[in-house]
Amino acid sequence: MQLERDGHTLQTTALVNEAYLRLAGVHEVTYRDRVHFFVLAAQMMRRVLVDHARSRGYLKRGAGARPVPLEDSRIASPDRDAQVVALDEALDELARRDARKAKVVELRFFAGLSAEETAVALGVSPKTVLRDWSLSKAWLARQMSHAETS
Repeated sequence: MQLERDGHTLQTTALVNEAYLRLAGVHEVTYRDRVHFFVLAAQMMRRVLVDHARSRGYLKRGAGARPVPLEDSRIASPDRDAQVVALDEALDELARRDARKAKVVELRFFAGLSAEETAVALGVSPKTVLRDWSLSKAWLARQMSHAETS
């Protein structure tokens, strides 16, 4: 989020704070290790971003969704709220088809982990992560473009 404009409605600090508060509120979770924490933190950041986008009601106002470029450094902006919701829905579909590829996207896109860190988190090789990342980006772009035309 460092490349977003000043005064953005969801600042990086607020995102991290909200994700932390949600994680701290889950009492039955025991973090096995640092990697497990990052996996859960990525999922929580995804939920915070999607909840924020949905609360702004962009889909209700008919804002057109466009494919989201999956760049590691640009996560959200007010213009992308509908895209974040569309990405969330596409990720849910990807998770039903291939859970590992969906985890790769969560860890790389939402948590900002490198390919090597993601590989450690998932217990696979960095080459597998890069292959999954590439395939997932293409699949998500296609799904989101289909959603846009529907």
